Amino acid sequence: MSTTITICQTCKRADWNVETNNKTDGEMLANLIEKAAKDFPEINLRRHSCLMGCDFACNVTIQSKNKLNYVLGNFTPNIENAVGILEYAKLHAASEKGQVPYREWPKVIKGHFRARLPTLDNN
Repeated sequence: MSTTITICQTCKRADWNVETNNKTDGEMLANLIEKAAKDFPEINLRRHSCLMGCDFACNVTIQSKNKLNYVLGNFTPNIENAVGILEYAKLHAASEKGQVPYREWPKVIKGHFRARLPTLDNN
């Protein structure tokens, strides 16, 4: 089963300045994740305008049908974080229920989890 990363393209970190930046931090992170994703064909990507986590920009979700889903934030838009997000999504995709043991988490995502959302039951 595939996993999808949704990237907030409108996220702006607290130090973002419209005068000096022509792209939002979310756009920069999305570009980096998309560039690195060529090595992760099992991961789907999509951009979204505002995940409402503005206090913790840059925000992404890790989602898959019938699995626990996660919201992560407070990333600096750089290649190390982009690859770490993709590596975690790959582990999520390989897991049965969306739970990845902490010891397997990429170091760069530790401390960035904001929410874990349960699966939706169809009952």
